[in-house]
Amino acid sequence: MCTLEKRRNLFILTLTGDHDHRLNPSVIAALLEALSKVKSQASPGSVLVTTSHGKFFSNGFDLSWAHAAGSVSAAAERLHHMVQNFKPVIAELLSLPMPTIAAISGHAAAAGFMLALSHDYLLMRSDRGVLYMSEVDLGLSLPDYFAALFKSKIGSSSVRRDVLMRGMKVKGEAAVKMGIADSVYDGESGVMEAAVRLGEQLGARKWNGEPYAEIRKSLYPEISRLLGLPEKAISISKL
Repeated sequence: MCTLEKRRNLFILTLTGDHDHRLNPSVIAALLEALSKVKSQASPGSVLVTTSHGKFFSNGFDLSWAHAAGSVSAAAERLHHMVQNFKPVIAELLSLPMPTIAAISGHAAAAGFMLALSHDYLLMRSDRGVLYMSEVDLGLSLPDYFAALFKSKIGSSSVRRDVLMRGMKVKGEAAVKMGIADSVYDGESGVMEAAVRLGEQLGARKWNGEPYAEIRKSLYPEISRLLGLPEKAISISKL
């Protein structure tokens, strides 16, 4: 499902396997456990890089698991369960006391797109992979914290309209032009090398993680309030 590796100051969180990394309760629980370990081991200079194996970064919630419940009502209940269980993953990433980088080497759709968007930096491939919100095509409504995250992270209302209400599939170079991704690179190895390089540059600053997390939350007050992330008073230690 996922692995966590520590390389000096870098934590590398990888969604493993050759499948599409659907976010079912087991995968969500594994992500939460990994993020808890990252937070507990954080120190000044720590950085998280999240990546994946295979064609997909993540293809969103596991709708097959939801439909396997049998009835429409039971499937809807399972989908609601995943929506609620995934909320703490977003909360953990937005409150993590370190810079975070999503190294997107494949497709990121729906909740998988949200997983990527919860990071501070998004790096994509130039040759493969799209960002895609499939809800409008599937006839699903948008969870409130998905909408709030989009408003917090993507400043252009026309970009939000095209992605959310037209179901636009956005490739790497277009994502940079639209202000969604930061940069693009050739191939899976190119994205990962760039992510590690950026992580090392950010880690070299040796920032105190707690103020870093509070600054992030202050940048995105709507989604932070919706996720129940409390504000903390930070003492000034370097003045």
